[in-house]
Amino acid sequence: MGIRAGVLVLLMLLGGCDAQSPPEQGFAGLGTQAAEFTKVVPGRVFSFPADHGAHDGFRIEWWYVTANLKDAQGNDYGVQWTLFRSALNALPQSPGWNNQTLWLGHAALTSASVHYAAERYARGGVGQAGVDSAPFKAWIDDWHFSSQASAADPLADMQLSAGDQHFSYQLRLTSTGPLVLQGEQGFSQKSEQGQASYYYSQPFFQASGTLIIDGKAVQVSGPAWLDREWSSQPLTANQSGWDWFSLHLDSGEQVMLYRMRQRQGEPYLTGTWIDAQGRTQVLHGSDFSLTPQDTSRVAGRRMPVRWAIKIPGKHLDITLEAVNAKAWMDLRIPYWEGPVRLSGSQAGQGYLEMTGY
Repeated sequence: MGIRAGVLVLLMLLGGCDAQSPPEQGFAGLGTQAAEFTKVVPGRVFSFPADHGAHDGFRIEWWYVTANLKDAQGNDYGVQWTLFRSALNALPQSPGWNNQTLWLGHAALTSASVHYAAERYARGGVGQAGVDSAPFKAWIDDWHFSSQASAADPLADMQLSAGDQHFSYQLRLTSTGPLVLQGEQGFSQKSEQGQASYYYSQPFFQASGTLIIDGKAVQVSGPAWLDREWSSQPLTANQSGWDWFSLHLDSGEQVMLYRMRQRQGEPYLTGTWIDAQGRTQVLHGSDFSLTPQDTSRVAGRRMPVRWAIKIPGKHLDITLEAVNAKAWMDLRIPYWEGPVRLSGSQAGQGYLEMTGY
């Protein structure tokens, strides 16, 4: 889900006098009312490649990539690349400095011993950041996620790059698997009250390329995952944060799971089971359990970096453990995000994001 979270309040603040920041409701303000913006409702018909691009009228959206990678010696690495778009109003956006769109980029690289994270900010309308749908290109400054294919599927062959003082990466992502609509045909509900996003993924990417870590080049390869979400009010005022999991099972199946934590009441659980051919099944709270196990002290707080996950209907009973328990995104709005290993009834790998702790 990317930090898809603090971005809203942060970008409203970056807008200065262009818009007043509403009082925080829900995690990072994502539970604030958004009456002027387009509502997320069931029954949307997705259209590609158009829906790979930006969606005027909605308040917040993101393009979010994670990759679980290994080098020739079998060492684990994780890469994250995220671009967020935040609209300061619901009007059609104009070019130039009158544009009312703000952009935020996050990039990270994780190994068992290091975790580096960086961020970028941009104002829309002046070419510093944006998204084109045909051919597909998402960028902020010199960070890029762009299509190399001219075929009907612009996500079939992608280039991904980002970097900062201590790290950089250049990866090629290819896929022959289908896009996956999360939730009920792309309508992903986040609360009992009906808050939701439009949400699809490409969980079948295979990545390969080069990481640079403190000046040392490492050749890597492994599975990658793209998440695309857009909404106007994805949370309730009572939701304090979430735990999000994207899992690549060695069987070829994939799993996405959310635990939306609340200040009062039990967490809201939702997820999607994705078979090896890309067919999906919605997972409701009664279908699975997410149980925190061991914690680690990270950035002055206790974080659950080891989890038990059970999906009885799929005979899945696994333990998930962080590759690096200290994968803290020490950015303007901090959160935990990093690669994880799986063991138990199935082996595999994946990514975990935890916000609001």
